Formats: sequence, C-alpha cells, structure tokens
Amino acid sequence: MAIGTQEDSEAMMSEINMIPFIDVMLVLLIIFIITVPVIKHAVNIDLPRASNEKVLDKPENVRLSVAADGAYYWNDAPVEDADFEQHLLDTAAQEPQPELHIRGDKAVRYERVAQAMAAAQRAGIRKIGFITEPDSP
Repeated sequence: MAIGTQEDSEAMMSEINMIPFIDVMLVLLIIFIITVPVIKHAVNIDLPRASNEKVLDKPENVRLSVAADGAYYWNDAPVEDADFEQHLLDTAAQEPQPELHIRGDKAVRYERVAQAMAAAQRAGIRKIGFITEPDSP
C-alpha cells in the first residue's frame, strides 16, 4: 500500500477551499451592517439654493467706471477729479448707503483704480464691489 499516490493528490486538488471566500464575505457583511445605519440616519437639513444668474444692478447701486485713459464716469456720466470726492461724500451720507460698483478698463493703470478706492474709503463708503466680464468658453 503506497501512501500519497497520484490518485490521492488529484482528489485533494479538485476541491475548492471555501474558507478564504467565507472570510471575505463575512468581512463585507460586517462592513455593510455598520455603514447602512450611518447612511440612513443622516441629519436632515434644508440647504439654501443658489443660482448663478447675473446680478442685476439695484437702482441704489452706484456704478463708477474708470476708462482706459483714466477718466471717471459716475453712473455713465463723466465726472471731473475735483467733483469726484463730492459725489463720494454725497453717496456715503445716504441712508441706506448704496454699494459702489467699480468697473475698471483692463488697459487702465491700476493707480487710477486704487485712487478711486482710497477716495471712497476716505469718504466713508462701506461696500465696494468690482464688476468683471465672465470668461467666454
């Protein structure tokens, strides 16, 4: 009688070892048992909605445009440098105070825009915004 014959070794190789498969399935089952209650018991909150629509200028907003040559335009009307600070003081005195929207030409020197911002700060304007064009695809 021979121990470990070829027939015995073929019989042992024909069976699939199910132990690793069962271990993996039990681990996955435990993961699902732990994660499903966490997913179902999330805190229900009502999130705010936001749109990416263009913001329309309110009538109380002031549009300050700085042209490429450095000239100021107050609501599309040309303004001299001497009258510019008086316009800012009048705007700062209004209640509620309007927003100042600055539209600077891309070719204008930054110095002119910075001067306008500094004059607005000295006048007491609290809300200053910059208007830009959206990138075209």
